[in-house]
Amino acid sequence: MMSASMEESVLSWLTESAQPAVRYRALAGLLDRGGGDGEVRQALSAIPERGWVAQILRDQREDGSWESRQDLYRPKYTATIWKLIVLADLGMTARDDRVRKTCDLFLEEYSRPDGGFDTPSSDWSRSEHCLTGNLARTLVACGYADDTRVRASFDWLVENQMEDGGWHCFYGEAFGRGTLDCWEGLSAFAALPRALWTRRMKRSVERGVEFYLRKELHKQGRRRYLPWYRFHYPVHYYYDILVGLDVTTKLGYADDRRLDFALSLLRSKRRSDGTWALDSVHPDLGVGAGYRLRRGVTPFALETKGEPSKWITLTCLEVLKRVEEAR
Repeated sequence: MMSASMEESVLSWLTESAQPAVRYRALAGLLDRGGGDGEVRQALSAIPERGWVAQILRDQREDGSWESRQDLYRPKYTATIWKLIVLADLGMTARDDRVRKTCDLFLEEYSRPDGGFDTPSSDWSRSEHCLTGNLARTLVACGYADDTRVRASFDWLVENQMEDGGWHCFYGEAFGRGTLDCWEGLSAFAALPRALWTRRMKRSVERGVEFYLRKELHKQGRRRYLPWYRFHYPVHYYYDILVGLDVTTKLGYADDRRLDFALSLLRSKRRSDGTWALDSVHPDLGVGAGYRLRRGVTPFALETKGEPSKWITLTCLEVLKRVEEAR
């Protein structure tokens, strides 16, 4: 239990002007300041002007891409798709022409006839789940919820859900079973305004959340997969328990007691100063990862591994706020 002075200190840290994306979310989400509040409006308008967003946009090419116009997906994790996902997380939308230009690239080049999203070079007969979920969520956050191609991607997510309620990237090899790693579909539904949910979407979300709750956000396989117990950002297409908590509580299940293990872990990771650290940066090849990369990648992070993280702290506090309000 943090003291009132400690909580005030953490909130002061989160609302510092240096990172307006964090300041905006803290004011609006944690402190419940309305959109008409002067400080909220000021923080929102400052998001593209300084801090992480300004740094990312500084490297954008004139054509709307990063790294290369020929490949919007690679190199991981500095190419265009990864930068757009982070910009959307940080509050940027297509009201900014630079973001709109990038969103339009993906809508034009990644939309597939089956309704999902995938890279233009893909030879898969079916769109790819992680890409579809990530782009659906990102494009909704950027203001494209009414675009027919985005709406089609939500129908695709419903149609490609596994028999047990989860999702799987390798549909043909999944034998009807989902995996906790494929959280992107649920995250897309969490971003979509409820007024746009169809009955099929609502049922899909119910089944999807039940899949995660049944596993208490971490029970899969014969032994614990240790990277899931470390907190990361950006998460790209990787899963961890904080990802599970954030998505399920956003979808309205903060009162479910099957979250208690995950919440206990979250609380145990809080530092003595009231903050949470960035445990690792993806690809997380630390203890318990159990795999090696077949090709090199360039890690991309906003903050320093092992140090107090404004983004992780903000996310943890938002989760705890939803739980407190629900219980």
